[in-house]
Amino acid sequence: MRFKSVLTSASVVAISALALAGCGSGSSSSSSSSSSSKKSSSSSSSEKTTKVVKMTAGAKMKAGTYKLEEENYSHGYKVKMSITVNKDGKITKSSYDQVNKDNKSKVDDTDYNKQMKKVSGTNPKAYIPKLNKSLTAGAATGNVGSIDVVSGATESSKTFQNYTQQLVQAAQAGDTATIKIDNGKKMQDGTYKLQEKNYYNGYKVSFAITVKDGKITKSNYDNVNKKGESKADDASYNKQMKKVSKTNPKAYQPALNKSLVKNSDPAKVDVVTGATHSSNTFVLYAEQLQNAAQKGDTKTITVDNMIFAE
Repeated sequence: MRFKSVLTSASVVAISALALAGCGSGSSSSSSSSSSSKKSSSSSSSEKTTKVVKMTAGAKMKAGTYKLEEENYSHGYKVKMSITVNKDGKITKSSYDQVNKDNKSKVDDTDYNKQMKKVSGTNPKAYIPKLNKSLTAGAATGNVGSIDVVSGATESSKTFQNYTQQLVQAAQAGDTATIKIDNGKKMQDGTYKLQEKNYYNGYKVSFAITVKDGKITKSNYDNVNKKGESKADDASYNKQMKKVSKTNPKAYQPALNKSLVKNSDPAKVDVVTGATHSSNTFVLYAEQLQNAAQKGDTKTITVDNMIFAE
């Protein structure tokens, strides 16, 4: 992934009907679901995302400790992460870290922290605790979309969101087996699918990618209703969103799909102006499909996306 500036999206009364289908955690729980709970504008501060909002759909997380670990080191470090969920379905502890072969944290790498601080304005010593804290605050119920990208640490923030989403999904199922991420591995040929379970404003996400020779050759991200009809074909919705956001599903869905095929890397997919929420959900789910492709696991990923009250 690369460093880039990404703003969080919001749902306000005037455009609440324009939120991404399935919105409410990514999920992720779906991030697409949780993102819809935000009340602020795209420039909202993290202080405005600390309130835990009510979940209206999606399975509650089961009590237990859930773990995830990368299998390969990148620049001398790999991610280890775990979350602890209490009997009320709330995350009470998050332990996201980047460790070297001696199991020492990047937080304690003085030289690295000093250099990154000069270049990015932040470093692991600052952003790792901040990301972990977000999971015991506004995202405690699995509201992945409420996790803000830390300025200067976009790559790590996006990875954190992706892995949190996968841990939330495991917690919903009560599956305590450690999730293994074969990071950095070439994607295996095949078609990989992801489906949200719950509808939001009448729509839910349906997503599939095709990989050939280790590259994504086809991307089909869509929001569909119970009849299987695409939001891109909802003339009334598209007309309304175009007036408010200067874009709509008919425009941004093909743009996101095209960008993923062009770059063959979710991290290089740019946010579509006016569709930040949908762009962030697209990247979150694309990263999960990428992880599946790295393993060659073609089993459809079913996201019991959490819907949160406005």
